[in-house]
Amino acid sequence: MQPTILIIDDEKKLCNLLARIIELEGFKVLQAHTAREGLKILIQEDVQVVVSDVKLPDINGIELVKQIKEVKPFVEIINLTAFGTIQDGVLAIKNGAFDYITKGDDNDKILPLVHKALAKSSLQWRIYELENKMVKQHSFDGIIGNSKAIQNVIELARKVATRDTTVLLLGETGTGKEVFAQAIHYNSNRKLQNFVAVNCSAFGKELLESELFGYKAGAFTGAVKDKRGLFEEADGGTLFLDEIGEMNIDLQSKLLRVIESGELIKVGDTKTHKINVRIIAATNRKLEEEIEKEHFREDLFYRLSVFQIILPSLNERKQDIALLAHHYLTEFANKTNQQIDQISVDFMKRLESHKWKGNVRELKNIIERSVIMCESNTLTANLLPFDFYNEDESSSSAFDLAVVEKHHISKMLSFTKGNKTEAARLMNIGLTTLYRKIDEYQLH
Repeated sequence: MQPTILIIDDEKKLCNLLARIIELEGFKVLQAHTAREGLKILIQEDVQVVVSDVKLPDINGIELVKQIKEVKPFVEIINLTAFGTIQDGVLAIKNGAFDYITKGDDNDKILPLVHKALAKSSLQWRIYELENKMVKQHSFDGIIGNSKAIQNVIELARKVATRDTTVLLLGETGTGKEVFAQAIHYNSNRKLQNFVAVNCSAFGKELLESELFGYKAGAFTGAVKDKRGLFEEADGGTLFLDEIGEMNIDLQSKLLRVIESGELIKVGDTKTHKINVRIIAATNRKLEEEIEKEHFREDLFYRLSVFQIILPSLNERKQDIALLAHHYLTEFANKTNQQIDQISVDFMKRLESHKWKGNVRELKNIIERSVIMCESNTLTANLLPFDFYNEDESSSSAFDLAVVEKHHISKMLSFTKGNKTEAARLMNIGLTTLYRKIDEYQLH
């Protein structure tokens, strides 16, 4: 798209001349001869750069900078003046002007300045759009589920998001604790700052300490230069401590001190560093039991659990399974460029009766696996792993011959694309026997 430059100058001849110079660079140029006229054009048009005289008949051009920034914060303004002063130049820059030049110098300087101002404006727009995309991607509206259980939790998370308090997310593995942590961050006043996540179970005590707090050069063998810790990376934003229940109890005391004081000491350092970080922690452990076993500090627990949110398991929100399944089907079918848009009744029935130990994460993995194996436009029950079959009959064990036989025939029919004669031949049974088994197991 052709960039648009707005020139605001009450001297019409100079305005026309400057417009011509800028137009020759391939820009679209609009003109205004008063500040009010310029502001009106700004509201109506997509302008990236304003070149404005300081002396205007209605508003001082330096004051106009502030008003433009209030209307269009990503528009860059270049002030022109016949009699420049250092004081006016400082005030213009303070108000948000990109630059301030005198009219004697503008012939040589104006075009390079317009290009630089345009580059800055474009960069700010890209950053803004990226930030908006991140906020939208991690909004509460993106959390899938209509069940009362999940809607109640979303409502709680919405309320605490803007409060800037510490949050403790509890729930089984795979219930979406990091998804909620991100939603809380991106709906808070810290959303334009970093969201930093760390899995406390992925590191040993010493390594996790240096990752969280950073270290000074020479603190230990291999520490050849200073390293910023995750607390510093998250300064002004949010630090998500996943699997907090796995943190070493000695390290817990250092974490508690940071939360209470807002200060940290790097490994190998003696100086304190001020930080401003919101903590969101998560665990699938029962921390009260860990406190009784002396594996978790009680004082840290109370600091972390200012606001607790317990995420429901997928078994507590079965009515959301169909929504989730169709969402992941669309996601993975698009990713693999497959034309799959249907889920069979039997497939869905088995999903809804399954005991979900891995919750939403497990369901997501099942749908991805099924999409990879699918050779039609419909996910069918024969694509599901074996453990989905022995749940049908409460009297059957995982080794019940009938269950195994039913699964095997179903897989073979899928392999032969429904050719019963070929399936019977491969299984070395009579075609009549196969038809009888199909009726018996309702594999139509």
